[in-house]
Amino acid sequence: MPSIFASPAIRYGISFVNAAVIALIAFAFLEGTIRWVALGIAALEVIVTPQILKHAE
Repeated sequence: MPSIFASPAIRYGISFVNAAVIALIAFAFLEGTIRWVALGIAALEVIVTPQILKHAE
């Protein structure tokens, strides 16, 4: 049975949802430099997570 992570839509979907949650928290509760750090983490989430999940196949 093929892995659920074989589909790029699933890999990127998971990544975008996680990044959206981080960004929402950053804008709602954080301010200043820490907000930018959290948004940077969200950007890394979109780039790195699909690559890691691709190896989980």
